[in-house]
Amino acid sequence: MSDPLQRLLALRALPERRVIGLMSGTSADGINAALVEISGHSETTRVRTLAFQLYKFPPTLAARIFAAGGASAAELCDLDFALGHAFGDAASALMVQAGASAADVHLCGSHGQTVYHRPPRGGRGDGSTLQIGEPACIAERTGLPVIADFRVRDVAAGGQGAPLVPMADYLLWRAPGKVRALQNIGGIANVTVVPDAVDGVYAFDTGPGNMVLDAVAVAASGGREHYDGGGARAARGRVDAALLAELMAHPFFSEAPPRSTGREAFGKQLVTPLLARLGAGAPDTAWNDLLATVTRFTAEAIAQSYREHVLPRTGRIDEVLVSGGGVHNATLMRTLAELLAPIPVSSVASHGGDPDAKEAVAFAVLANQTLFGEPGNLPAATGARGPRVLGKITL
Repeated sequence: MSDPLQRLLALRALPERRVIGLMSGTSADGINAALVEISGHSETTRVRTLAFQLYKFPPTLAARIFAAGGASAAELCDLDFALGHAFGDAASALMVQAGASAADVHLCGSHGQTVYHRPPRGGRGDGSTLQIGEPACIAERTGLPVIADFRVRDVAAGGQGAPLVPMADYLLWRAPGKVRALQNIGGIANVTVVPDAVDGVYAFDTGPGNMVLDAVAVAASGGREHYDGGGARAARGRVDAALLAELMAHPFFSEAPPRSTGREAFGKQLVTPLLARLGAGAPDTAWNDLLATVTRFTAEAIAQSYREHVLPRTGRIDEVLVSGGGVHNATLMRTLAELLAPIPVSSVASHGGDPDAKEAVAFAVLANQTLFGEPGNLPAATGARGPRVLGKITL
């Protein structure tokens, strides 16, 4: 079959499809790549993870990502292709790791790297979003058809463009008779409330995840550490109640869902004044106190979101399942469990999931949805005018 479009559509007839999902989040620490085997679509979707790996960005490429907000058109253009090659290399390396060739894999779904996200405000259809990581470069590197740039169709339909993981959360994590909160803690934190019926799924960004506390950890260590490993430094510090109250007064928290946020709200604009409070030569105890405070900030933002926007709507949450890098921060997890008690809080690993791979798996699932012409967004989560088939296809 020589027609590439017909080859793509022929994948629908396969009992299982092997799909690579690629994801780089707001932390910009690297590319999460998952190879999964998918059968069915929509509510018949079943997934088995075959391989997963995080491919760290070289420091120079990470620095270019962090600087993208002020980049020129030429710099952004070059970065788009550089990231496309990096995503393609990650997918190729994952296939090698899994012992698979391009002939063994059928499709790739790539979220890309968000460099700017301005969600609509006040019900207006004036949002915009930009994810880069040129899918044509991924296709050239891997020889696979690529579905990418999932957010923009939802934004064009008046939605926030995020979170997009809720569709996969519902398809993969619903449980009869239960209301689960799927809490992801990446650079930004988001929750999907998953009852056992799709019309009750509810999702939104809760606020900062690891973004603020990672930035403080870098400053506290003089650049030697990129995060507070296990939350050890935060555990040695004391929470500054006045600063915590100041942080919780951020205008984002007064917004009602659907809502989304990013580096524009919780990046340099928030972190730079925080760091200026200490400055060079501050003792370790002061840095530990600041880390304790911003760690509590992430947990408080999540807990407040549940109190104000989840429990009034659902009446109950049976369990909270956490994924993303935040799951490895014992201080953050302990604080979150204390704030949400008596609701049990655990990693998705307690139910057989991989907390690091979950979002990459989700974009493989969204690519499979697009393959079948099925929606990938949930309007209750994003505020879009209706369900939409997401992504752009590169053959």
